[in-house]
Amino acid sequence: MLISGATHVCGIFGYPVEHSFSPVMHNAAFSFLGLDFVYVPYCVAPEELENAAKAVISLGIAGVNITIPHKEKVCRYIDQLTPGAKIAGAVNTIVNKKGKLYGHNTDGAGLLRSLKEEADFLPAGKTVLILGAGGAARSIAVELAMSGALLITIANRKPERAVELAHLLTGQTPVKKADTVHWTTPEFKESVKRADLIIQATPLGMYPNAETCLDFPFEYLQPGQVICDLVYNPPITKFLKNASLTEGVKVTNGIGMLLYQGVLAFEHWTGVQAPVEIMLKSLQEFLAAQVY
Repeated sequence: MLISGATHVCGIFGYPVEHSFSPVMHNAAFSFLGLDFVYVPYCVAPEELENAAKAVISLGIAGVNITIPHKEKVCRYIDQLTPGAKIAGAVNTIVNKKGKLYGHNTDGAGLLRSLKEEADFLPAGKTVLILGAGGAARSIAVELAMSGALLITIANRKPERAVELAHLLTGQTPVKKADTVHWTTPEFKESVKRADLIIQATPLGMYPNAETCLDFPFEYLQPGQVICDLVYNPPITKFLKNASLTEGVKVTNGIGMLLYQGVLAFEHWTGVQAPVEIMLKSLQEFLAAQVY
């Protein structure tokens, strides 16, 4: 790749950021399409976030992804937020348009597209159980609510965060009902049984702690349910292994969400249809090369 003064720069802000798979898929896509773009990871400490956001404008960066721990705090430096990003209070994609920063959150939309492609799942009229109430869970819950989910139940170790998210959904989205349930109660097991979709939205099971797993009543899973673990490294977590023992359930990991949130970001930056298969292949090859 020849980098010149005309090359458009995109990137990702995170702390740390060395683990990111995003440069692999975006640079593969730029190269495949012959676009004069390059994607660079930037390790941005929390105290430098404001300076980094200003640098997007001053350095003429075309756009950036935002990852942990900056998704919520970066909102204060954005000129305009999309409705979903505003409700979620989190941004994962910034587009620089003539010196103004536009904030999107493509995480939820990326997951829904992944679920449609991989599990033929559409959220309209469905019941969803989300395990966790962090940034990822928040963005996904908002997108599910805005896409017609009938009931969204939040289970979290810290119940106050689950309650906060449920209130956000009922107050600012069209979801018919959002509630919370505690892990240790009989009601939690009932929530597991009735859910059409269960999303594991905590970091448990992620490399290098691949042997960790939620204390979850897998025996209450039902045929036909879709079970999604947002972790993608390793591709098959202990949670998914246990879930797949129930006949008739569909299991999916977080690689599809990573792919499609990146596809949406790519299209925001370039205005060009993303080469999805090329991006997926690059992710799969990179993931296969990881040592566990």
